[in-house]
Amino acid sequence: MNDTVLEKHEFGAEVGRLLDLVVHSLYSDREIFLRELVANAADATDRRRFEALTDPALSPPSEAKVRIVPDKAARTLLIADDGIGMGRQDLIDNLGTIARSGTRAFGQALASAKPEDRPNLIGQFGVGFYSAFMVADRVEVTSRKAGTDEAFTWASEGAGQYTLSPGERETPGTDIVLHMKADAEEFLEPMRLETIIRKWADHITLPITVARDGKDQAANEGTALWRKARADVDEASYHAFYRHLGNIFDTPWATMHWKVEGTLEYYGLLFIPGMKPFDPVEGDRESHVRLHVRRMFITDKADLLPPWLRFVQGVVDTEDLPLNVSREMLQTTPVLARIRKAVVGRVLGELKTHAKDAEDYGRFWENFGALMKEGVWEDSENRTEIAGLLRFRSSTQDGWTSLADYVERMPEGQEAIYYLIGDNTDAMKASPQLEGFRAKGWEVLLMADPIDAFWPERLDSFMDKKLRSVTQAAADLASDVEQPDISPLLAALKTALEAEVSDVRATSRLSESAVVLAADDKGPDLQMQRLMRRAGRAMMPARPILEVNPTHPLITALAGKHEDSEAIAEAAPMLLDLALVQEGEAPRDASAFTKRIAALLAGKLSA
Repeated sequence: MNDTVLEKHEFGAEVGRLLDLVVHSLYSDREIFLRELVANAADATDRRRFEALTDPALSPPSEAKVRIVPDKAARTLLIADDGIGMGRQDLIDNLGTIARSGTRAFGQALASAKPEDRPNLIGQFGVGFYSAFMVADRVEVTSRKAGTDEAFTWASEGAGQYTLSPGERETPGTDIVLHMKADAEEFLEPMRLETIIRKWADHITLPITVARDGKDQAANEGTALWRKARADVDEASYHAFYRHLGNIFDTPWATMHWKVEGTLEYYGLLFIPGMKPFDPVEGDRESHVRLHVRRMFITDKADLLPPWLRFVQGVVDTEDLPLNVSREMLQTTPVLARIRKAVVGRVLGELKTHAKDAEDYGRFWENFGALMKEGVWEDSENRTEIAGLLRFRSSTQDGWTSLADYVERMPEGQEAIYYLIGDNTDAMKASPQLEGFRAKGWEVLLMADPIDAFWPERLDSFMDKKLRSVTQAAADLASDVEQPDISPLLAALKTALEAEVSDVRATSRLSESAVVLAADDKGPDLQMQRLMRRAGRAMMPARPILEVNPTHPLITALAGKHEDSEAIAEAAPMLLDLALVQEGEAPRDASAFTKRIAALLAGKLSA
C-alpha cells in the first residue's frame, strides 16, 4: 500500500468558475451527470482494450462493465468501471485542471445556446466530470491505473480545493462515489437511473448495470447501433449516439447508415454536423472517424477520411481486419485502403443528393465550404467530383451558385470562368476589377476564403472552361474601340514608379475608375501575393501592374501635363495608392497619402 500522506491541492484557476457555471446554469438538467460519468467510464474501458492490443497484460476482464450502485441509507451513488484507470498525476491533470478549453468560451457558448442544447455543452467542452457536483456535495474518485499496483483517491467538495491520498482497489479501473445532495435523492432510485441510461446511453456497447435488491440488473441494450438495420433505429437514437460520439450539441445535418457485404464487409454510421463543431485543438486537420473491428473500438486515428472531410463524425466497423491490428498495419493494409475509398465515395454521394436542394445545401456550405475547397487542392482522385459540389457568391446572381450553373449562363464569346478573390464579398461587388466584366455582361465568381488563393490553380478548368482570375484577364477584355493615345503619360508614370510596379499600361476594362491593379498572367494573382505578404512568406517581391483608364477625366488632365515632371512626381504615387486602397490594401505611406489628400482638398477649396 502507498504510504503517501494526504495532499491538499488548489483547483486550476478556472475550475472554480466552471463549477459554478455547470452547477447553476444547468441545474434543471441534472440527470445529464449520469450520462457524462457513464460515457467517461465506457471510454476508459475502450482505451484499456486498445492498449491491450499491444500489451496483453493490460486486458480488461471479459465481463467488463459499468456498475451503478445506489445506496439510499448512506445517500451515495457509486459508478465503477474496469477501464484504463488513472495514476496520481493523471488525477491531477484530468480532474484538477482544465487544459483544453476555458471558462470564458464555455460561458459564452452556454449563454448563446438554446435551453434544450445546454446539457450537451459540457460534453462538447470536455468538462463532463464536473457535472457530478450538480447532484453531489462531495465526490470521491478512487482509481488504479492498469499495469500498476497503486491506487489513489481524489476527493473534493467542489469549493476550490481537492485532496489526494493513498487508495485501495483490488483491480485496475475507477470508482466514483457521489455523496448526494438532499434534493437529489431521486437519483438513488434504481428505476430512475435505468430510465436515464436507456435515454442517454442505450447505444453504448459496454454492459451497464444498476444494482436493485442486491442484484446487478442490465440497464442498456448494449447493441452496436451501426450494426442494426436502419429501419430499426429511430432519430432520437441517432441523435443521442451522434452527440456522445462527437461531443457536440446540435443535430446532424445528414446521417449515413449502411452495410457493405461482398469482397469487403463493413458497417458505416457517419454524421455531417448541422453546425461548425467547437474544436479546442487549433490546426487539427485529422479525421477522427472511429475504426472498430468486430464491434471493438480500435482507434480514431486510422485516417478513414481525408483531412478535407474532417468535419464528418462516425464509426466504421469491419470484419476484415484482425483484432490485434497494429498502428503500422493500418497505414499499409489494402483492406483499409479500399474501405477508405468506399467511405469517401459514400460521403460524396450523400453530398450530391443534398446538393439538389439549394437551400438545404446552402446551410452545409456555409459551415464547411472552405474545407471542401481544401479537397480540390489536395485530393487529385476526387478533384472533379468535389468541384461539382463547390458553391460561390456571384457578381450577377443572388444566393449560392455552382460552377455548372455558371457555365450554363455563359454568353456567347465568353471562353473562361472568371473569379475575383478578396476578403469580403460585399466589398468585391463594388471593386473596379469588375467594371469591364459588367460592361461585357460577364459574370464573376466572388471568393473570400483564404484557400481560394490556391485551389483554382489545381483545378485549372471545369467543363473544358479555364478558370481565370480577373486580375490576370486584361487581354480578355481588350476592346476594338479606339482610345486616346496616352503613351507619353504612361512612360512618365512608369519612370516615376519603376521601383513599385512592373509596368504601367492603358486598359479598356475600366468604365468608372481611373486606375486598377493587375497581376502578370504568368505569376500569382493579386490575392495570392497579398496572402504571401501577410504571412511573411513572399520569396521574391512581386510588383503589380498599374492599369490606367485613358478616358477618365483625371487621366486625361494628367496626359496634358506629362512633361511636367513635378506634377507627375506628385500624381504617380497618389494613383498607385488609390489603386491599392481600391483593392482593400493600405497606402504604402499612410501619413504621406493623407497629407496629399489634404493638400488637394485645400487647393480645391481655395480655388
